[in-house]
Amino acid sequence: MRPRRLKVEQASFVRSVTRLEDRPLPRLPEIAFSGRSNVGKSSLLNVLLGRRSLALTSSRPGKTQTLNFFNVGETCYFVDLPGYGYAKAPAKVRRAWRPMIEGYLRGSSQLRGVIQLLDVRHPPGELDRAMLRFLSETGLPTLLVLTKVDKLGANERMRRMEEMRTTAGIEDEEQVVPFSAVTREGREDVLRAIDELVGARAARPAASVA
Repeated sequence: MRPRRLKVEQASFVRSVTRLEDRPLPRLPEIAFSGRSNVGKSSLLNVLLGRRSLALTSSRPGKTQTLNFFNVGETCYFVDLPGYGYAKAPAKVRRAWRPMIEGYLRGSSQLRGVIQLLDVRHPPGELDRAMLRFLSETGLPTLLVLTKVDKLGANERMRRMEEMRTTAGIEDEEQVVPFSAVTREGREDVLRAIDELVGARAARPAASVA
């Protein structure tokens, strides 16, 4: 097995932006992390990068309101997108989320793929299904990461995973990874998938290039 390109031990936070043109330099391949508020994006990022608090976690959903860039060893950027679906966020903020997220996902020529998180304990909601449809329309490679699998028994877990895969319209089982921030299950599978995406050519020309 060839060594990973990713140098996760050298990861660092770079900046938060709201506009595509404010992305950090140098331009590197980007991997976006998407999911509903409180689905566990920050916990996943911390586990992947081997840190406790590089990506700040919070019991308050909706904390992430910008595009947060993490430089992973000068190899790529991990981009933490705002969590969608937080009803208590100010209306002005909620209105800004969609164009900011969609503008980034459509506009970044460096984007190699999306890690889409779903809580395995609950069926995908309306916003989850809308995001899955959007990602399918863009043609972006998408890895479905099912979080909090440690909270289910073996039989319930398998049933939920199959339901999620069917709902998402994913035929390849390798595109669905069970993950637990508690046991760290799934960490290596996610990192291997990201490593392949980083080494791949751009998924599609961007609609606009900043």
